[in-house]
Amino acid sequence: MSRPHLSVLLEEVLAAAAPQAGDLVIDGTFGAGGYSRAFLQRGCEVIGLDRDPSVQIHADRLTTEFPGAFRLVRCRFSEMADALAEVGSGSCDIVVLDIGVSSMQLDQAERGFSFQKDGPLDMRMSDEGPTAADLVNTLDHGPLAHLIKEYGEERESGRIASAILRRRVEQPFSRTLDLAEVVEKAVGGRRGAPIHPATRTFQALRIAVNDELGELAAGLEAAEQVLKPGGRLVVVTFHSLEDRMVKRFLNTRAGKGGGGSRHLPPQAVVARPSFELVGKGLVEAGAAEAQANPRARSAKLRAAIRTEAPIWRAAA
Repeated sequence: MSRPHLSVLLEEVLAAAAPQAGDLVIDGTFGAGGYSRAFLQRGCEVIGLDRDPSVQIHADRLTTEFPGAFRLVRCRFSEMADALAEVGSGSCDIVVLDIGVSSMQLDQAERGFSFQKDGPLDMRMSDEGPTAADLVNTLDHGPLAHLIKEYGEERESGRIASAILRRRVEQPFSRTLDLAEVVEKAVGGRRGAPIHPATRTFQALRIAVNDELGELAAGLEAAEQVLKPGGRLVVVTFHSLEDRMVKRFLNTRAGKGGGGSRHLPPQAVVARPSFELVGKGLVEAGAAEAQANPRARSAKLRAAIRTEAPIWRAAA
C-alpha cells in the first residue's frame, strides 16, 4: 500500500508565502494538492499546474470541495503565464514550486522512477517524449557518462556508462530493477553506503527525461514575469543542482551577484533588483518533520518578494 502523501515544509511554505484571503496563487507543482488545499483553506484562489495526468483525481476532489476557487491546468509550470491567461488574469500574488519527483510518483512502480520497485524504465512525468529506457539504450558512451555525471553528480559515471553499454548489446534495458542491478555491480555494490548505488544514476536519467533543470530555469523567469509587485515566490528543492540554481537566480535578481550557472540562461543585463529575499535565504525541515517524512530531510526552501522593477532581460 502507498504511504500517505505528506506536503514537505508545509508550514514553512505558508509562512514564506504569507497568504491573504482573496490572493491568487499558482501552485506550479500540484501533485496531490497539499499546498493547494492549504492555500484554499486560507481563502485564496488557486490555479494548480501539473503535466502528470495521474493527479486529476486529487484535482477533482479540490474542485468539488472548493467550488469556484480551484482550477487545474495540465501544463508545465514554465507555462504559468498561459495558465493565468486561461482564467482571464495576467498576474498573481503567490507562486509556489515544489521541484522534482513526488512520493506518489515513486510509489507507482509502473511509472519507473524507483530503483526499489520493479517497473518499466519510463520516468516521464507526463505521457509524452523519450523514456529513460530510450536514453540508456541509444546514447553513446560519452553522452551517457556526461549525463550521469552532470545531472547525478556521480563520480563513477564512466564506469556505469561502460557497464550499461556492455549489457545492452546482449539485451536492451526495459525494467528498473534490471538497470539498478547493473549499476550496483558496476560500482562494486553497496559497500555500506548510506544511499543505494543507483540513486544518482536514476536521478540523472529522471532529470534528463523531463528536462527538469531547463524547466526550473524557465519557471523561475516565468514567476518573475507573472508576480505582482509585493507578490511572493516560494521554491522547495530536493537536491543540490536545483538549490544552487534557485539560490543563484534569486541572489542575482536581488542584486547580490552570485555568478552565473551553466543551467540558467545567459546572464541578464544588470538592472534594478526584481526580487527581495525573504529571511536569511534558506529554510530546512525541523528534526520532527525529517524523522516523520524521509523526503523532507533533503528539502530546502528559498523565497523572495517581487519588487516593482521590470523583469530582467537576457543579454544579447
